[in-house]
Amino acid sequence: MSTPLKTKIQVPRSRDLEVNGVKYNRSGASRSNFEMLAWLFMRLSGIVLVVLVFGHLFVNLMVGDGVHAIDFGFVGGKWANPFWQVWDLVMLWLAMLHGTNGIRTIIDDYAERSGTRFWLKVLLFLSSGFVIFLGTLVIFTFDPCPASADPELLASFCPAA
Repeated sequence: MSTPLKTKIQVPRSRDLEVNGVKYNRSGASRSNFEMLAWLFMRLSGIVLVVLVFGHLFVNLMVGDGVHAIDFGFVGGKWANPFWQVWDLVMLWLAMLHGTNGIRTIIDDYAERSGTRFWLKVLLFLSSGFVIFLGTLVIFTFDPCPASADPELLASFCPAA
């Protein structure tokens, strides 16, 4: 029988981790529960997103004429109802925050240097914030019945049509 090899494996994310000549400069352990709360958020938001996305798909693809009914008028009529505005807003916010948190975790796991991690996270948070802001703006300022439009071009649910 051969004796098993004994190797010392460094603890991942330890302060002095060095692999193949690359030093990982990780900060010390956090005293907050941020990572635990982020983990919990991912699980809960995932469950809520499944309900929101399948509800969205069912209403858009199965009810009425299905996919053939989706056009400008369909979206305008849907967003004329505050229920669907809130539904789509919650879906947008949860999807963006869920995805951003997932990418943040990937950056923490795979970016080797602190500076790289910092700038990747800055770009991630700025782009995520921009998409959330722009999506929220579109949902609440979308007007399918502009006052100056030709009445023949307006959707059937508009008062001037």
